[in-house]
Amino acid sequence: MFKYNRIFVIVIDSLGIGAMPDSAEYGDVGVDTLGHIAQSVDSFHIPNLQRLGLANLHPMKGVEPVDQPLGRYAQLYERSVSKDTMTGHWEMMGLHITAPFKSFTDTGFPPELIRELEEHCGKRVIGNKAASGTEILEELGEEEINTGAMIVYTSADSVLQICGNEETFDLQNLYRCCEIARELCMREEWKVGRVIARPYVGKKKGEFVRTANRHDYAIEPYGPTTLTALKEAGFDVISIGKINDIFCGKGITKAYKSKSSVHGMEQTIDMLSEDFTGLCFTNLVDFDALWGHRRNPVGYAQELERFDEKLGAFMAAMREDDLMIITADHGNDPTYTGTDHTREKVPFIAWSTGMEQGGKLPDQDTFAVIGCSVAENFGVAMPENTIGSSILASL
Repeated sequence: MFKYNRIFVIVIDSLGIGAMPDSAEYGDVGVDTLGHIAQSVDSFHIPNLQRLGLANLHPMKGVEPVDQPLGRYAQLYERSVSKDTMTGHWEMMGLHITAPFKSFTDTGFPPELIRELEEHCGKRVIGNKAASGTEILEELGEEEINTGAMIVYTSADSVLQICGNEETFDLQNLYRCCEIARELCMREEWKVGRVIARPYVGKKKGEFVRTANRHDYAIEPYGPTTLTALKEAGFDVISIGKINDIFCGKGITKAYKSKSSVHGMEQTIDMLSEDFTGLCFTNLVDFDALWGHRRNPVGYAQELERFDEKLGAFMAAMREDDLMIITADHGNDPTYTGTDHTREKVPFIAWSTGMEQGGKLPDQDTFAVIGCSVAENFGVAMPENTIGSSILASL
């Protein structure tokens, strides 16, 4: 018998809890995603996160610490260099990233890359700059539709993004072009972490809306992770949201796409009624994509309140042999300058119905304690060249 037959790791994408010691090296001074969200609203109602101990872990306006928190909680410090999605998730599962992926925020993509992309895709590229996804649609969406061109853009992350109108570009053709871009961007000088298909609908400015048919084409993890170790040992590894894309399917036994963060939590709640043994790994992307990058702290707070409501339903349906871990992959302070992720510590909150008491755990120097703890629970050895150590005994 395992201590827990099912472990649910839920990533609130970008919910940082304050600057890392090296944040200034990344241009991030005084950042605090959760703290600044709380300061930006008149009321902040997250009772389930509150009773788990989130306010005990990180003080915030309008949410008081509780005398007897249910969960066991800690601050996690990122050991890898970077502040992007892939780095955060990969480190959770044991990989140590020592060199950041390429980014083209200041210059756009090199002419040589754009020329090859146009030749292979058969479309003229427009855009080629760092931009907000919604803003670049307003600027260039009509031109793309009317001329058959292709919007290519980036951000402060290591990404190449291609927009495509589902009616005029065709979704499968958009995916084809992104696959071409992914292959081109495997060259060392152009190697971005992800190529992202950004489909949308609408015919003119003011009507453009991105759809849920986004698809991420990530670089494969450079080595085995907790996920691959679990799968090889015969355990279930279920991904919800963009987890499957982040790990290129490596170590995943079943994958579910999500239409939104609320939908992702509903899917995770549904998994409680499924019989499986292993890990359910969920990413809730709207916090980052809709609110962090768009610098909307009020929207972020409201999204957290919606999550908290679903969290209550999830906790009520958990079995005695279930463990829930809530965490994040990086920060994205919606009150900070620019639209980039922010280099921050992340929360670790664990709870099961059988926990006799909650409380503070020591701060951890890597996100990899998550994967290591999952692996130990199922009696699986972590792969060679991974980092971290288990804190299962404290959970």
